[in-house]
Amino acid sequence: MRENGGSEQGRRIRHPRYRTSVRWWIAGRSIHALLLMALAALTCFAFLIAVLWMLTAPTGDSLGARFGDGERIFDLTLDVLRACVGTDSLDPEPDCTPHQLLATLASVTGALAPAVLLGIILIKMFSLRPFIWRKRASISHAWTADFPGYSRSHANSDDGIIAVRFYNRFDNLSLVDLRARAHLRYLERSPHDGTLVIYKKWLQILDEEGEPADERYWLAVERGAPFTVWIPVDAPVPELPFTRIQGKDLAQSYGVKLLVRVTARTVGLGTEVADERWFDLAGGDFELGRFVGVQADTERDVWKWDGWQDFDALLPKGPAPVPAPAPSSDGADATVATDSAVVTDATGAPDAPGDDGGTGRPAP
Repeated sequence: MRENGGSEQGRRIRHPRYRTSVRWWIAGRSIHALLLMALAALTCFAFLIAVLWMLTAPTGDSLGARFGDGERIFDLTLDVLRACVGTDSLDPEPDCTPHQLLATLASVTGALAPAVLLGIILIKMFSLRPFIWRKRASISHAWTADFPGYSRSHANSDDGIIAVRFYNRFDNLSLVDLRARAHLRYLERSPHDGTLVIYKKWLQILDEEGEPADERYWLAVERGAPFTVWIPVDAPVPELPFTRIQGKDLAQSYGVKLLVRVTARTVGLGTEVADERWFDLAGGDFELGRFVGVQADTERDVWKWDGWQDFDALLPKGPAPVPAPAPSSDGADATVATDSAVVTDATGAPDAPGDDGGTGRPAP
């Protein structure tokens, strides 16, 4: 391998040159985990300094005598820990250079620790991830979709449909203009050299009318209400993993993953929030069956409500339901989703209030 016109023969540069971003590493963890890790790191650092302090103490005691008193080691570790967080300082021996260095190191750590903790808190404040995703994407028959027209047109079809569910977990955050898109990511071998090439396919999802579209749009995001992204497979799915989706044959593909990405805007701040969820076809992120509709208790205050018990569960298998009836003569939908009334889905079974997987238009 030659670099710079052959002037660096024998030198090999490895790619890709991965680097870990500390900011994004912090953003991906909870504040409790970060504080525990910081405290554990400072405690271990304080214990190490305490051990070095006792080893370099200008006394004639043996190692057994120095480390035989466990309470002394514990007390010294606490002294060093207080110095490392900036609330105390060590008192080194005047003529002991190692003690002077260790005391200086503890003091510098005590000056930097509050700034690091403040930086962690600021990063967590601005790393907003408001959506909770269902653990797996469920695959059921196309007639189970929450759209009467789409369900009727696929009443006699064996095609499958993928449902991806999520909800806004912040009760004090109002989001609007929610958009969802789906992509298929897979690898196939190049016909030229046989290397694996990454491909991405933009998948069609059902819009608010139950028609295939490039994206799904919601005007507002109700707090805690589940939203469903319906992705037609356009092929039967008798078992997992499926080998075909929207005309793409995956029999010769590797590393197949489904990406669902959502974006929204916050009310008041006007900032954009984005989140995404990857589903690995070979990693157990898909399951066969229809998800359980959430059951909300409208008579209980939200702060006293324990939440949904079966958000990640599937409905038990049963006989195929009768397709929903056609709309009435005035054009109104037979089954719709509302925010305050119990609704029925495409199967005719009671669903949950506020489940915005269907048309989202108020009932007549």
